[in-house]
Amino acid sequence: MNSPTPHVGRVAAVLFDRDGTLVEDVPYNGDPARVRPLPGARRALDLLRAAGIPTGVVSNQSGIGRGLLTDTDVRRVNDRANTLLGGLDTWLYCPHSPEAGCGCRKPRPGLVIEAARRLGVAPADCVVIGDIATDVQAARAAGARGVLVPNAATLPGEVETAPSTAPDLLTAVRRLLTETRGGRS
Repeated sequence: MNSPTPHVGRVAAVLFDRDGTLVEDVPYNGDPARVRPLPGARRALDLLRAAGIPTGVVSNQSGIGRGLLTDTDVRRVNDRANTLLGGLDTWLYCPHSPEAGCGCRKPRPGLVIEAARRLGVAPADCVVIGDIATDVQAARAAGARGVLVPNAATLPGEVETAPSTAPDLLTAVRRLLTETRGGRS
């Protein structure tokens, strides 16, 4: 397994994938009642808030481009997740289908760059935490740091090639906070 912390740098903001990272992955979910935070997600966000580190969500939502969801559906799901998780500072999503070739769909850097801009930080000072390779690839493409938190949907090869991994979201955030404090716990 890769080193959990390949390099230590300033952490000015932490961006998260939504489905499979912060909340249970319900494919093409347009129903806010089906939103369930993953274990440790609220606590991880509480720790970041207490440390004064801005947070955001960067999520592919191809169901819109495929005609399976509406923009309103995604916003309602995001609003419910935001409420259950205690509030994040910015929410961005790509509404395009994979075939659209847009610059915002992960693994491209558009969502990460825009989230950093909205938070007033440099992409290089952001960490992106997600559950699949496209999350860490988007981080890399934007000049940010990526951390993979594997789950059942994560392919073994994605874990092997990830620059940084953590066994769960809370551990990932605790490691980042330890680094931010200069190695002090």
